[in-house]
Amino acid sequence: MKMIGIFGGTFDPVHYGHLRPVQEVCDDLDLDEVRWIPCGLPPHRDPPKASAQDRLEMLSLAVKGNASFVVDTREVDRNGPSYMVDTLESLRHDFPDESLVLILGQDAFNSLPEWHRWQEILQLAHIVVCTRPGSELASSGQLVELVSERGTQDISRLKDEKAGVIYMHDVIQLPISSTQIRDLCLQGKSHRYLLPLAVNEYIQTNGLYQKDR
Repeated sequence: MKMIGIFGGTFDPVHYGHLRPVQEVCDDLDLDEVRWIPCGLPPHRDPPKASAQDRLEMLSLAVKGNASFVVDTREVDRNGPSYMVDTLESLRHDFPDESLVLILGQDAFNSLPEWHRWQEILQLAHIVVCTRPGSELASSGQLVELVSERGTQDISRLKDEKAGVIYMHDVIQLPISSTQIRDLCLQGKSHRYLLPLAVNEYIQTNGLYQKDR
């Protein structure tokens, strides 16, 4: 059974804090591919500063040359709010017999009970939570119970089953945020070395994240 990783976000812009942990998960879990899915219309936050087309272009530049990474446009192509459960249903339709692995950072996982139809997500995919030494699970009773019921350290279950388990995986997490990068742009400061050079050049060439945009 193939294992397909799924990593979503606004990627406004994409940076090494996104890229490095996902590469580690891809390598350590031996995923066949990771589908990077830019959010079209985030339901729980302000709209992205950059257009969908700009975010797609930056993401394509960031993953260019990585045979394991695929840019998936289904959320920006879909009307209405970008709910992950809808995206997973679409992916499950496309890949009915494969293992789907939703990759989440610790903060995103801690907010899972706030997601639309969140209880259905594990019916559609596994969840791999990118953790680091010292990181803590939210104290929410729902999540504690969920991890108790669905958590595993048996990595083979991710491949042998199509969905349904939660796996905690330590990764190198770089303290970089898209907000920090946008703030540097507004201040006229360099954001080089926080993201791939091609993305850095795209931002500069297109004048993204400036006051007049």
